[in-house]
Amino acid sequence: MTGHRYLAVPFSFEEQRCSAEELERVVSTRTTATVTRLDDATIRPERKRTDRLAYERTGSGEPLVLVHGIGHRRQGWYPVLDRLAEERDVILVDLPGHGDSPDLITDGRPVLDIVREQFQDLFADLNVHRPHIAGNSLGGRVALELASENMVRSVTTLAPAGFWRNDLDFTYIRTLFATMTSASEYSQSVAPRLARTRAGRVAMFSWLTARPASIDPDAALGDFRGLLRARPALRTIMGEAVPFDRPIADDIPITIAWGTRDQVLRPYQATRARKAMPAATHVRLDRCGHVPMSDNPELIADVILEGSGGVASSLIERTESA
Repeated sequence: MTGHRYLAVPFSFEEQRCSAEELERVVSTRTTATVTRLDDATIRPERKRTDRLAYERTGSGEPLVLVHGIGHRRQGWYPVLDRLAEERDVILVDLPGHGDSPDLITDGRPVLDIVREQFQDLFADLNVHRPHIAGNSLGGRVALELASENMVRSVTTLAPAGFWRNDLDFTYIRTLFATMTSASEYSQSVAPRLARTRAGRVAMFSWLTARPASIDPDAALGDFRGLLRARPALRTIMGEAVPFDRPIADDIPITIAWGTRDQVLRPYQATRARKAMPAATHVRLDRCGHVPMSDNPELIADVILEGSGGVASSLIERTESA
């Protein structure tokens, strides 16, 4: 699989009737301009059902699933993708209601139950059994939930959601996202210009990353639009947020890494995670923000590779469990 990227996005009934040329146009439109490394003859759209999670697949080795955070999209993993794909069969997934995946429709059911079932279906579709998984923020929480169901063989999390103190504490997180999504709504007309400048990217993403100016301009605009697309899902998920307290089998290795400059899930939550999960490997991500993949791609890739069974890296700064 090395050198190829496979892409699957859900298609509507009308899109199923289009010609090959029209299908190519639809895929290009639905996957955004940031998907630049698709090679010929490897586009494999999932066309029979519209409830599939969108994903990309590239690399070779043991399967590794990457799950982004709330309001983000699978392309957020691109800064570390090439390094990971050298050693892993990497599967990048859009959460429901995010990116190119279908809307999140709960019909009164718990969000985490729906997400768990969708990943179970995805693993079956891709013929992967208990893959490694890594997730950021909400994606880290999803990874822990799947581990509690024995659906994965290892878990690496970057600032996983679920370790806040209480409802008052979570109010800060909910208010922060509400404020930033509202600001994004009002700045849609100027977003393309903001994304092209270093100062603009700082204004857009300093709450999420420690080095926002280093984000690629096209990726910045794509992430901005991704947050707007995810607004309905964000509201639903925020309305059901609860701390993580489920047991995970001892034979599933867990790594929990936290940025020292995380402004969303503040670093004190790393201390709470160490107390709640003392058997896990806990890692300090120096000078990294909440979404650390672009802050230090080499370090983040090493954390994920080591967490999924790779060779220990000298770059990783471990912390003692409480």
